[in-house]
Amino acid sequence: MSNMIAKTAIDSRLAEIVAPVIEDMGFELVRLRLMGGKTNTLQIMAERPEGGIEVDECGEISTAVSAILDVEDPLDDSYVLEVGSPGIDRPLTRLKDFETFEGYDAKIETTELIDGQKRFRGILAGVEGEEVLVNIEASGEVQTVGLQFDWLADAKLILTDDLIKEMLKQRKAAGTLNEDNIDEIETDTGSKED
Repeated sequence: MSNMIAKTAIDSRLAEIVAPVIEDMGFELVRLRLMGGKTNTLQIMAERPEGGIEVDECGEISTAVSAILDVEDPLDDSYVLEVGSPGIDRPLTRLKDFETFEGYDAKIETTELIDGQKRFRGILAGVEGEEVLVNIEASGEVQTVGLQFDWLADAKLILTDDLIKEMLKQRKAAGTLNEDNIDEIETDTGSKED
């Protein structure tokens, strides 16, 4: 289990319980975080292996995960379970994510200082072995930096117009986006005033 999917010891323990259930249903666990607060929130991000997930599928995962957590009972306190899709400015938590989103802008943080810095921003340039390649512009020149996947603490896509266009294209291709509905929503908004 990558430390990007589950950060803390309790996250890892929960991920070990939850991941097999999610995988049996045909999905993949992208990220799991237990967030403290007045009530703990257990936040789970999942998607299909080829990307994408529907709202009702999140509901099904939520039901199945609740059931297994009731049985295993790893948490002392009560918690709220949230299951969602990774979203557009998504976290990159698995080596394959860096391949999938090659060519897009990303922010990456490392656990240790590398060349005196922990934060990198650049264009993802794919994967080589266990290294994530990033094209970073420094003083007018672009250089490709290789970061060991194990060194990464956090990584996510940066919201750009290109990214939004690509995500909409993917959703349309997957049949999850019906443009007629969008147009209706836009044109109907003004007609309800009277």
